[in-house]
Amino acid sequence: MKYVVLILDGAAGWPLSELGGTTTLEIAKTPNLDRIARQGICGLAQTVPEGAEPSSSAACTSILGYDPVADYVGRGAIEAASMGIDLAPNEVALRLNLVTIQAGAMRSYAAGHIPTEEARAIVADLSDALDDATFRLYPGIAYRHILVVKGHPELLELTYSPPHDISDRQVAEHLPSGDGAGLLLDYMQRARAVLDNNGVNRCREAEGNLLVTDVWPFWPGAAPTGMVPFAQARGVRAAMTSGVDLLNGLAVLAGMDRLDIAGVTDGPDNDYAAQAIGAIAALETHDLVVVHVESPDEAGHAGDAAAKIAAIEAIDHEVLSRMLVCEYPVRILAMPDHPTPVALKTHVGEAVPFVLNGPDVQGNGAHGYSEAFAASTGLVLDPGRKVMDLLLAQ
Repeated sequence: MKYVVLILDGAAGWPLSELGGTTTLEIAKTPNLDRIARQGICGLAQTVPEGAEPSSSAACTSILGYDPVADYVGRGAIEAASMGIDLAPNEVALRLNLVTIQAGAMRSYAAGHIPTEEARAIVADLSDALDDATFRLYPGIAYRHILVVKGHPELLELTYSPPHDISDRQVAEHLPSGDGAGLLLDYMQRARAVLDNNGVNRCREAEGNLLVTDVWPFWPGAAPTGMVPFAQARGVRAAMTSGVDLLNGLAVLAGMDRLDIAGVTDGPDNDYAAQAIGAIAALETHDLVVVHVESPDEAGHAGDAAAKIAAIEAIDHEVLSRMLVCEYPVRILAMPDHPTPVALKTHVGEAVPFVLNGPDVQGNGAHGYSEAFAASTGLVLDPGRKVMDLLLAQ
């Protein structure tokens, strides 16, 4: 038996008036998801525990079968692990976004979705100017980077606002706050001065693109104490494919092999077919493969319903369709990690629809795949980490 976990990041959401009161998941053309929902087990999973931040960190930890509270690792530390950054006991890793702030408001939490090549050139300039015995900035992918701060554990206790939670809002009341916040606020101010005179920004301005005006640190994490390796916990050898550092970091911490598949990105330019083909190839040497696709979440953060629908349909047509005809007998678990409602432009912690299909799986009456169809079955898995138990049940 082989196993596939297909994570449609942020694909769930809320009804939209412009879609006739349906969700993007309901209106998207997903014949393959609908078919496996009718044939398999469908229900809701509470992937974000009560009181936890409704982020992919908690939600994807749940999907992998871990407890996001007992096995908690700060998101900055997870992404640092993906990038090969070994944190010392006295260091804190924070996610640092390149952002665009205009007239005091968060115009873009992703600096207009700056390309990785341009972002890394900007990060190199920031590092040259600001790295010292306390701060070290590491380049990531697109707008996502990691700031490591030495000797200031108090940063773990500050109050932070993820920039994607405050789109189009004034940022002054959402800056890092609490005892010790002055250290980060000073860093942000010094970074702004570097960005004001940045050559890449001048080129972006000439091309009509948004400038990187600021850096925004959040999601702190300390050195992980160690999750039980997935193979030890579950008795299966696993691999993962993802275009984002968070999921790749979870793979590192869980001892999963990371698949290097050309064309896998975090946005609409993702090569869905290549990601599916590479994942299927990995089943030859692995028992389980996690396929994480970020694009629906990015569209949700952008408030773009059409792009979110297109992303969901691409996953169904290009990824799931191939999984269903691969040469192995395979159980497939498909689900979002959390909802990212288009109207809200950020995550919520509500339960998400899941579907499990494959050998020895009997249907439970769903008529298709959506939030409403999943709810209609009456099956709710809480805590959400039970989905992994269900997938691997003999």
